[in-house]
Amino acid sequence: MRSLAEINDKISRKHAVVLTVEELKARVVEVGITQTAKEVDVVTTGTFEPMESSGAIINLGHTDPPIKIRRCWLDGVPAYSGFGAVDLYLGATQAAEAADGEESRLSVSEPKTQIVKGGGHVIADLIAGKTVQLRAVGQVTDCYPRANFETTISRETINQFYLFNPRNLYQNFIVGVNGGDRPLFTYLGPLQPRLGNAVYSNPGAISPLFNDPDLQLIGIGTRIFLGGGVGYIAWEGTQHFPLQKRLPNQTPIGPAATLALIGDAKQMNPQWVRGCYFKSYGPSLMLGVGVPLPVLTEAVVANCAVQDRDLVAPIVDFSIPRRVRPTFGLVSYAQLKSGRMAIDGKSVRVAPLASIALSRQVARELKQWIEAGTFTLTEPVAPIPQERSFLPQDRWTEF
Repeated sequence: MRSLAEINDKISRKHAVVLTVEELKARVVEVGITQTAKEVDVVTTGTFEPMESSGAIINLGHTDPPIKIRRCWLDGVPAYSGFGAVDLYLGATQAAEAADGEESRLSVSEPKTQIVKGGGHVIADLIAGKTVQLRAVGQVTDCYPRANFETTISRETINQFYLFNPRNLYQNFIVGVNGGDRPLFTYLGPLQPRLGNAVYSNPGAISPLFNDPDLQLIGIGTRIFLGGGVGYIAWEGTQHFPLQKRLPNQTPIGPAATLALIGDAKQMNPQWVRGCYFKSYGPSLMLGVGVPLPVLTEAVVANCAVQDRDLVAPIVDFSIPRRVRPTFGLVSYAQLKSGRMAIDGKSVRVAPLASIALSRQVARELKQWIEAGTFTLTEPVAPIPQERSFLPQDRWTEF
């Protein structure tokens, strides 16, 4: 129907017709796939959810005399320093340490509520323009004679500061429940015993990769909305599993494709990058990501027309401490979003981990960028692999 070059030309002239994925779904119901495909040039998708496999690359710049950093803390959070002399990688889930090596606390809202500060909070603080305390220990060499260094840094006083996230944008995920007899504290948040609640993380039909099930519209080099700035798809994500079983509409029935993302954190907006903490589990990072999908053919619209009732996720029992846990079958996202579902005849309350409202807002903001002519689309330089298996670690030694 149209090429990416034609779409970009319309964007540059501010003539492109852009709909959020929810607007497109509504338009398809109104006029059908064929007519919608004729009318629309770009569809915007979005999500705002915890993405713990995230982190930041930071280059501090050299001190005088120079230091070869081998241990480093940012506001008490350890950063990895085992590569360049003043290069750091700060993981979103790394917890802060106090002087005695124990975890330090971000705040205490109640006597029994302890919140651990982590890498996600430090990343969010830097993006927000705040100062961060740095403490470094060096390996003394002839070219790097300095043994230690302390200072404060901000995003304005460091050279490079960019997010490089090994695994974001899961193409579907799981629903967590707890069939045991005690509360469990998980990466989905607290799960109450005896099926007291259920939590799901993917925002469903508005989620980016559900609307491009075969990853035909994106690839390495695709420009995206990342944390309120411009980012790119850098590679397949860790635990990328495109061979997941799929429904006839080609959407996966559980965790499937993932993406590695990269973007300049100095250009990001603190509204879309927020540190968070999961009780008795640890710190993480809430991140807004939006992906534009060019309407090149009618098939693009047909894929984007998928509804929550057409998508399912597995209900997984976290009370069994194994890699492969028992499930209570599949549930549709329409049922999940109703707030309740039935498990073995019991009505269970359900809540999303992703913010549905902010996911919609990501898609709307990306739409505004494209309509304003400030964000054009990119041709991928290589596709995301579609034949990747998932390899577990079954050989282990107990210490």
